[in-house]
Amino acid sequence: MTSLPACYPRGSRIDDGGDLIVGGCSVARLCGEFGTPVYVYDETDLRGRAREYRAEFESHHPASEVLFASKAFPCTAAYALFAEEGLSCDVASQGELFLALQGGMDPARIYLHGNAKDDADIAAAIDAGVGCVVIDSFDDIDRLERLVGDRQRVFLRVNPEVEADTHEAVLTGHSGSKFGLRREAARRAIERLGVSDRLELTGLHVHVGSQILELEPFAQALAALAGLGDFAEYDLGGGLGIPYRSTDSAPSVAAYAETLTAAIGRQLGEGVRLLVEPGRSLVGNAGITAYRVVSVKRDVVVHVAVDGGMGDNLEPSLYGTEFEARLLCSREQSERCQVVGKHCESGDVLVQDAELPHAQPGDVLVTPATGAYCFTMANNYNGQPRPPVVFCRDGDARLVVRRETLADLAARDIPRAVR
Repeated sequence: MTSLPACYPRGSRIDDGGDLIVGGCSVARLCGEFGTPVYVYDETDLRGRAREYRAEFESHHPASEVLFASKAFPCTAAYALFAEEGLSCDVASQGELFLALQGGMDPARIYLHGNAKDDADIAAAIDAGVGCVVIDSFDDIDRLERLVGDRQRVFLRVNPEVEADTHEAVLTGHSGSKFGLRREAARRAIERLGVSDRLELTGLHVHVGSQILELEPFAQALAALAGLGDFAEYDLGGGLGIPYRSTDSAPSVAAYAETLTAAIGRQLGEGVRLLVEPGRSLVGNAGITAYRVVSVKRDVVVHVAVDGGMGDNLEPSLYGTEFEARLLCSREQSERCQVVGKHCESGDVLVQDAELPHAQPGDVLVTPATGAYCFTMANNYNGQPRPPVVFCRDGDARLVVRRETLADLAARDIPRAVR
């Protein structure tokens, strides 16, 4: 058995025949049982990461709360698992709120985000009794004061005007971001909330972006909160990055917790309550996606085409994320190739430059680090049904999201009446 790097689920192994073992389950067998493409998660890994987050933050700052940033993987089984592990969660829409409640999340431990929360989003949150609404604009205040019947705990999201080294599409804390209010506008919002008879401002929120691989920007963001007043709670968002390839590295949760808790102690005081919102770093490396090779073209470029692509993984096309691939076979002779999908786009490329054994149709190919955002952004391009999700634990596999059917694709269509 061969152990694997950190981009794969913890405890994953390659057996002597070249098969990948995740959560004690053979991925090749899972492909035979559930078909391909298929998202596969190690349930023990998911639970372990949740426990690691709680242990690290609570040991450094006992008054800490860990929220699952559920946009990374809005699946009822994930909400249920993290609720069992004592995590709260944040949601960014009425739909995510519905899924969180279906998954058994305590409404009092749900935080509603969003830069464009409409009446339906806010009304649903109020009806459900969510613990906190994160205000992102003066329009949020208007809506809340109009819709709230009694009192509602709120945070105010502050734009820290901090640049972090990540893709511009997931950079949320720079001065031109659509999220939050810059300091002067934040001051006016704080004054207005201070006299509201319906909204109770208990804390501030800040978030610098996603897939951040340096810790300093997280600490720098706290400077934007200093001087805005004394609050009992501070939500520092999430954004900790993960390794996508064997050669990648990322800060540990321990280092992340130490950096944030030290910074909050220096700048905001030891007695405050600290909240963090991990998403990608909770679920990203706990999942892989498995495909079947459909065709191989060996010409100027060797194209290894699989039965999925940008329909189940938009990150390469949307963010330029660089993944790696592994062919589950025992062949030794290798070649440079490009792993491409089946969608009618030249940009449907999963891995630009892969070194793989000579692929053949029918082979199983896996990409690691697909546990975050791939399920979230799965789509029906070219009428492709979305893949299922399988949780594996101690050698047992359970289906938690079924594969879409062709009938599902037409379920919302309204046929024209026959005359």
